[in-house]
Amino acid sequence: MPTHIKLILSAIVLAVAALVGWWQQGLGETASGYVVWALGLFMIVALWLFPETKRRAQKDNG
Repeated sequence: MPTHIKLILSAIVLAVAALVGWWQQGLGETASGYVVWALGLFMIVALWLFPETKRRAQKDNG
């Protein structure tokens, strides 16, 4: 995946996780707010850490 797409996805995930975590904290749900922030951070790290899968060339058996 190109780097600029990873950067855009990371920014979107960070923004959504921050907003939802902050919203949950505001409702008094502190544990779920922390879970949302941790999950968002995990998704960003996983996006950058794990490589994209590649397809192998199919052998012709005929």
